[in-house]
Formats: sequence, structure tokens, C-alpha cells
Amino acid sequence: MSVIKPILPKGMRDFNSDVMQKRNFIIKNIKKVFEGYGFSPIETPSIENLDTLSGKYGDEGDRLIFKILNSGDYLSKASIDDNTTSKSLAKQISNRGLRYDLTVPFARFVAQNRNEISFPFKRYQIQNVWRADRPQKGRYREFYQCDVDVIGSNSLFCEIELIQIYDDVLSNLNIPNINICINNRKVLVGMIELMGVLKLFDSIVVILDKLESIGLEKVKEELSLKGVDDNALSILDSFINAKNISEVSSLLKKSVIGSQGLQELEFILKLFKNQPLRSCNLMFDISLARGLDYYTGCILEVKANDVNIGSLGGGGRYDDLTSNFGLNNVSGVGISFGLDRIYLVLEELNLFPKNIIKKVDVMFANFGIEEASFCLPLIKNLRANGVSVELYPDSEKIKKQMNYANSKGVKYVVLIGENEIKKGVLSIKDMVSGKQSDIEIESLSNKILNG
Repeated sequence: MSVIKPILPKGMRDFNSDVMQKRNFIIKNIKKVFEGYGFSPIETPSIENLDTLSGKYGDEGDRLIFKILNSGDYLSKASIDDNTTSKSLAKQISNRGLRYDLTVPFARFVAQNRNEISFPFKRYQIQNVWRADRPQKGRYREFYQCDVDVIGSNSLFCEIELIQIYDDVLSNLNIPNINICINNRKVLVGMIELMGVLKLFDSIVVILDKLESIGLEKVKEELSLKGVDDNALSILDSFINAKNISEVSSLLKKSVIGSQGLQELEFILKLFKNQPLRSCNLMFDISLARGLDYYTGCILEVKANDVNIGSLGGGGRYDDLTSNFGLNNVSGVGISFGLDRIYLVLEELNLFPKNIIKKVDVMFANFGIEEASFCLPLIKNLRANGVSVELYPDSEKIKKQMNYANSKGVKYVVLIGENEIKKGVLSIKDMVSGKQSDIEIESLSNKILNG
């Protein structure tokens, strides 16, 4: 039998115990804030029907959906001829895919369970998603999103609450120098309307979303290739170079929808001017586009200025998403935290608490079946008192057992052999100081719990 080389697919990762404890620390902080704002957890399947996922993320997003081959002899049911393309064939041999994000499955969940849930419905969801993207720093093919959404309300106080959630989570994690950028899709509609290329809205938003990574000149080059003329690009320049929201307001005087979007933004910004955030900086960014097709109102993106890693999260309002599943006139708004990027920021800035990696408190050495059996009630008692304890499973040489305890960062090793059982004593070794002492067996719990 040939030996398979142990290697992961690109963009996928294993997590060791130390990494998982750090990731769980982040999740615990996020969950605490979510629940403090009255959100409840749900989960949806990793796999959705392609009809559910397709057409919600734009052409580029659809291309990045991991498709799953149909069961059985899928090719025998396909109709292949000279006109068959890879795209048309994919539709015949695959009708399911791994979820691309948590928002579209959530919209499907709401529509499917509309009679069992109360509106407005506030949910949070922390699960992995998949994208067939090119892996790079902070961008993986499998990663975790931590989403929180309100669906069934048009109130801008939902947006305000979500901004506060961003601020609370990132403040609790002590991440400094954070910008929460805000814009409104209606403002972008107004801008593109004034440019005279509203029919190209989806393409322009996707290209504009690249502004930070490729720069304005490259954006304008790509827009020109899409048919945007010099006059329209000049109008775009005016918006991008606007110094504040009042300048944008004057540019949008002739756009009803653009002015409506600005009014929504001004309401939110005014409130936070009177009631400042804890540590994050909320700022209007006319270039913020959020390339996903389903956004219709306010959009948000979070950036850590001290680490070059892209956004830590984003989101916005979506008014029409549930209508794809037969539930009309239901508005929603939500945000997402990128767990993996938050982890990288905390790691790079050395912000994880020093005691975050939990080690085993006590290990009982194993001197044989009789001795190990004698230890079991002692172990049970310690665990009942909140002490993490393990029994070394085999009666190996004591040096090997001690090396194992060292490798796991065990605080104390308890040694109880045949003679110790007869005398009613045990030896306990402090693995930090190296000091070893004998105590009565009945005093073990007191020794461990009180140091």
C-alpha cells in the first residue's frame, strides 16, 4: 500500500490546543456581547442548495462557491454535446454547495421558519464558511464568521446597536486604533445615477470595493473597460475627493435616493457625536462599497489601523433578501466579525492575556493497576472542586511520565506507590519550583486548592 503524504489542501488549516484556546477566548468575548444585546443563537447546515446560494453575491461571489457533485453516477444523467460549457455542465452535475456566508442561509432560515419566530428576530451565528478564493494572509478557503442580525425592522436604531456591538467587542479585546467605516448604498446609487451609468451599478460597486487595494487610478481603468466615460469618471473623482459629508450632500442635491441615504447616515453620525463610542472611531467613507449584491442601505466595515490585514468585519442593511425565498417586505441588517483576522491582530500586537492557555493542574503518576485504582477517588474529588486532573494511563518509567507532565505544563505531579498507600501519605512535586514534599493523603485537596 502506498503511503499518503500528510498535507492539507491550500487555504485549510489545523488548529493545535493553544490556538484553539485563543480562538475560544475570542468567541467567548463575542458571544457575551451578542447575548448582552438580546441576540439568541441559531445554526444552519454547512451545505445549502445552489439555488439558495447562487445569484446573491454577484458574479464574482458565485464563482467562489464550492460546489458539491451530485451523488451516484452524476455524469450519466448529464446531457453533453458540442455546446456544453463548464458552467452549463456544472448546473447538471451539482445542485448543492458549501455555504459562502451566514447571511443568505439566515434569510432562507427566516423564510422557512416564518411562522415559528417572532419579529423583529435577533439572532447570532458563529460557524465556518467556505470560499474558493486564492489563499493569502488573513484570507482562507475555510474560515469562521461571527454574525449578528436583526430582521423585521426598518429602524436605524438597529444599525446604531450593531455599531455599539462592534465597539464593545473590540474594546473588550483591547484592540487599539480601530476605524468603523460607514456609508450607504443609497448614496452610491445616487452617485452612480449622477454619473449616468446606473445600469452598471453592480459592476461599479464591485470595482469600487477594490479602491483601497488597487488605488483610484486602477479603479478608473477598470471602470473605463466597463464603458464608464471620462465625464462620469470626473463625477466619481468629485465624490471620492470630497473632504466631508456636507460636500457629498451638496453633490447629491439632484438625487432623491442619494439624499435619503445621506439623511440616514447623518442621523446615525449625529447620535454618536452626542454619545461617543468607547474606543472605536466611527467615520463616513464615501469609497466604502461592500461588493455583495444584497446590500440596500447603510453599510459598515471595520479596520485595524495598526495591522495591515484588511477588514476585521463588515455588514449592512438588506431589504430584499428574504423575498428570494417568498417572504416579502421584510428588512434586515447585520454585521460579521472575522474570527481569523481578529486572531491575527491579537497575535501580532501581543494582546492575548498571559494566562489564556489553560494547563493541566495535576497529574497522577501511574505505578500499576492497584495504585492507579487507588488514585481514582482522589482524582474524582479534585475534579469535583474544579481542578483539572489527569491520570497517566500506563505504568511507564517515572522519567517518561515526568517528561510528559513537563511537556503539558502540569503544575503538580502526585506520586502514590505501594509504600505510600500503606503509610497513608503521598509525594507531591511542584513542577515549577521542582520542590517535592510528602503530605498526608487526606490533605491533598487542601494543598492543591490553597497552594
